[in-house]
Amino acid sequence: MSSLNSNLSGKAAVVTGAASGIGKSIALTFAANGAAVGIADLNIAGAQAVVEEIEKAGGKALALAMDVTDEAAVTQGIDAVAERFGSVDILVSNAGIQIVNPIESYSFADWKKMQAIHVDGAFLTTKAALKHMYRDNRGGVVIYMGSVHSHEASPLKSAYVAAKHALLGLARVLAKEGAPHNVRSHVICPGFVRTPLVDKQIPEQAKELGISEEEVVKRVMLGQTVDGVFTTVEDVAQTALFLAAFPNAVLTGQSIVLSHGWHMH
Repeated sequence: MSSLNSNLSGKAAVVTGAASGIGKSIALTFAANGAAVGIADLNIAGAQAVVEEIEKAGGKALALAMDVTDEAAVTQGIDAVAERFGSVDILVSNAGIQIVNPIESYSFADWKKMQAIHVDGAFLTTKAALKHMYRDNRGGVVIYMGSVHSHEASPLKSAYVAAKHALLGLARVLAKEGAPHNVRSHVICPGFVRTPLVDKQIPEQAKELGISEEEVVKRVMLGQTVDGVFTTVEDVAQTALFLAAFPNAVLTGQSIVLSHGWHMH
């Protein structure tokens, strides 16, 4: 990182799912490096709390109540950031949930909910942001929050794995369509990050697999890593900063796997 300029001054970013966890860490990191940040989340009180934290540190931010599956809400929120800060230069599509069940008992409603939040949300936020990034070919960066499950599969996660694989396809098409407009795309693919979303899965998987919670962590979550260590929100945020500040398109369309060696490609 030291040899690259990570200054985002004059840039405006939108981060979805930014009231907590990975999204919050990315938003705080972007703001600390000069970006004005739209904090988009269903939890508007949580988003406002992140804005206050950024403003207290001397940064600029705007809270956005955003359901990423609602096209009107997405467009309105991203337009509000462009109006307040002059542009949308960076989009981080991070909003996501997890529902685990075997395929034969996975409800279709849950399947559709997973695709709507992860895939439809990525598409809708991208579409809304491109209107600003394509204007006069000013350019921009779109970062999708994928997962090791963009490349690998795990039991009980059919909808999640399918959705995270879909993000690779969307990012690759955007890399080709966006290039003439100076827009590039990336997918960050973390392994298990110790967030509330992951904590919630531990007892669920223990029950489903008939093993202890300790075994879920050691065997299921970290068993394929080289060192038995969780990826951190800071790891993800620093990678997002690196990609957002990168000076050219050499990495466009690529996925970056952050998994302590769980998946290598």
